[in-house]
Amino acid sequence: MSPQEIVPDSESASLVARLPGMARDLVQLARFDRPIGAWLLFWPGAWAVALAGEAGERWPLLLWLALGSIVMRGAGCVYNDIVDRDLDRQVSRTAARPIASGRISLRVGWAWLVLLCLVGLVVLLQLRPLAQLIALASLALVAAYPFMKRITWWPQAWLGLVFTWAALVGWAEATGGLNATGLLLYAGAFFWVLGYDTIYALQDIEDDALAGVKSSARVLGARVRIGVAFFYLLALVLWAASFWSVRPQFLGLAALLPAALHLGWQAAGLKPSSSEDALRRFRSNRFAGMLIFLACLVVGATA
Repeated sequence: MSPQEIVPDSESASLVARLPGMARDLVQLARFDRPIGAWLLFWPGAWAVALAGEAGERWPLLLWLALGSIVMRGAGCVYNDIVDRDLDRQVSRTAARPIASGRISLRVGWAWLVLLCLVGLVVLLQLRPLAQLIALASLALVAAYPFMKRITWWPQAWLGLVFTWAALVGWAEATGGLNATGLLLYAGAFFWVLGYDTIYALQDIEDDALAGVKSSARVLGARVRIGVAFFYLLALVLWAASFWSVRPQFLGLAALLPAALHLGWQAAGLKPSSSEDALRRFRSNRFAGMLIFLACLVVGATA
């Protein structure tokens, strides 16, 4: 098989290369070979369950959220590639994607999308009615996302609304409702996504300029490091407010210190001109998500 059939940022290139052609293309289409996206979608929901003090008793919920993150992230990627197929052909990092390259037809792509959504429906049925309604409300945001890069310089902000929605779903499922604590957690996650997706966008900044694709990385320009640091600072302030509403003690806020140090490392050492550095720091957010989960676990368990 041609090595060009595997996108450059695959984390499992050797394993993917051993798969039959159609299976390989479907795996890449759903980004199963790049699990970072599923991790980033999963963490906000896990934070909500942990901060609510339900992580131990309701561990099956965490597993359902994990499955939902995998399949719905996959479905979102398939939909995104269908909509963006013409733009993807103009960007070197995405030109090898199965639909953009023509290896997967639109009919097969839509069928794969439906199958993934059916698995997501099974996960949805495990939730209480309020959490189901909140989860379904995200579909409009998901459907609009691929078009944001065409009409706004801040598509990363729209992704922030979408990729953190599990925090609202998880909080509603764990507590039976929504309140300021859950909303503050969600708001902090929004700025976290805005920061890390700006880092991710640095990989394509030159190709995006040629193709006319808008991004926060392009609009921030030479100030991108300051911008990312500011977004992460806002995230930490909002998470601290969420923690304080659960446990109004400075000891509870100290639980955020490891995550704060990690996010500070991302912003301070960011090399905007290096695609490799941008990808490495972006991927490190699965670890950042774990640190925030541990902080939520400590505060939720001791509230």
